[in-house]
Amino acid sequence: MTQTDGDRQHKVRSRTASRVAAVQALFQIEQGNESPERVINQFMRHRLGTSASDQCDYAEGHVPDADARLFGIVVRGAMARQERIDTLLHEILPASWPLARLDPVLRAIMHAAGGEMTGADPIPARVIINEYMDIAHGFLAGDEPRMLNGVLDALSRRINEPEAPVTDTGSETVVVVDDAPVADAAPDSKPA
Repeated sequence: MTQTDGDRQHKVRSRTASRVAAVQALFQIEQGNESPERVINQFMRHRLGTSASDQCDYAEGHVPDADARLFGIVVRGAMARQERIDTLLHEILPASWPLARLDPVLRAIMHAAGGEMTGADPIPARVIINEYMDIAHGFLAGDEPRMLNGVLDALSRRINEPEAPVTDTGSETVVVVDDAPVADAAPDSKPA
């Protein structure tokens, strides 16, 4: 059986809807200081297109056509890796715009995207960035979407940076950079 264009569009739409719901859930978790599992369960029962709310739309607070599995993966991933994501965001954001100062919806979008980018088997960063940019345009106006684009691009590059292999040889630590070892003198050694 072949997949029709309509089937592919529905799948794409359901994945986008899942990400919209994930952003809403992450916002609710932060603002209400609620347990992630409690919010996930509330969304699964009352807001995603898997219950009696199938005939409802976004305007009524529901997210029709959402893929419940992807929704759970995004929210749980963002929450499980929030400390790492926040550390990376603090490094990327200018000192004059700390993470805590950002609009909470913008933070939720960054966390959702970061959760997907740091997952065990992430999809390409450009796909994640495009998805969350589309979502941002639905929630935010002004310069925030443009700033988000830059932050998500920098975040994806930071996440994908290969870590320099470090070898401890006992008396000195060797950091391999571009296949050329660079030795750091041990703290107790004297200059020659």
